[in-house]
Amino acid sequence: MSAPRARWVIGNWKMNGNRSANAALVKALVAGVSAGGAAHDRRPRVAVCPPVIYAAQVGELIAGTTIRLGAQDVCAHPEGAYTGQISTTMLGEFGVSVVLVGHSERRSMNGERDEDVAAKVRAALGAGLNTVVCVGETLAERDRGEAEHVVGRQIDAVIPALAAHPGGVLIAYEPVWAIGTGRTATVEVAQGMHQFIRERLAAGSAALHATPILYGGSVKAANAAALARAPDIDGALVGGASLVANEFLGIVDAFTPQA
Repeated sequence: MSAPRARWVIGNWKMNGNRSANAALVKALVAGVSAGGAAHDRRPRVAVCPPVIYAAQVGELIAGTTIRLGAQDVCAHPEGAYTGQISTTMLGEFGVSVVLVGHSERRSMNGERDEDVAAKVRAALGAGLNTVVCVGETLAERDRGEAEHVVGRQIDAVIPALAAHPGGVLIAYEPVWAIGTGRTATVEVAQGMHQFIRERLAAGSAALHATPILYGGSVKAANAAALARAPDIDGALVGGASLVANEFLGIVDAFTPQA
């Protein structure tokens, strides 16, 4: 029997936070994630992705805990004339072990193409980072019946890089129409796309069949339990709710297997 897939709950703070708010939030998260007795050992892997300017502060606050430090983006190049960019080496110096790549806001606001995302994935995986590749369709694409075509294209663009480092790969399915809107894909819609992604990954490389696939899109404590019961949903990439300790911890609890 194959080992169970790893479960993850990752908080993407986006462009939010300040030093005092960060300290209060992380203190509450550390206390919550550390509590629970035997349940603590079954909890999913937890990471937080603050704005990179707060990496040092948050890294110090979670030192010695099981919470991992993440970043919201990374440059595909190791160094050079890339104003405003952050390399894998720089992230590593601050203890970052998880990085998001290809988030829908990067794709839409910064014009990142599939090939740009693939280059970042190669850099991040090559540096040994746990790399969360974000994929998803817009509402217009879904309404035109193109959801699987769009997500399949995004997956295919990164499969060569993923197949070279399967152990560090995570996929986050984030339907663009459900991000920050309060609208969440039904469990059936989310599970259907997760199954499609898993089959697409396996078709590209058998080593990718056990890749953890997370759902992102207005995930809250109230809907996390239903998502967690779906067979191909292995965790959550959490936006706004990751800024509220009780909400985020509720999502962590939802993805913690029962004894």
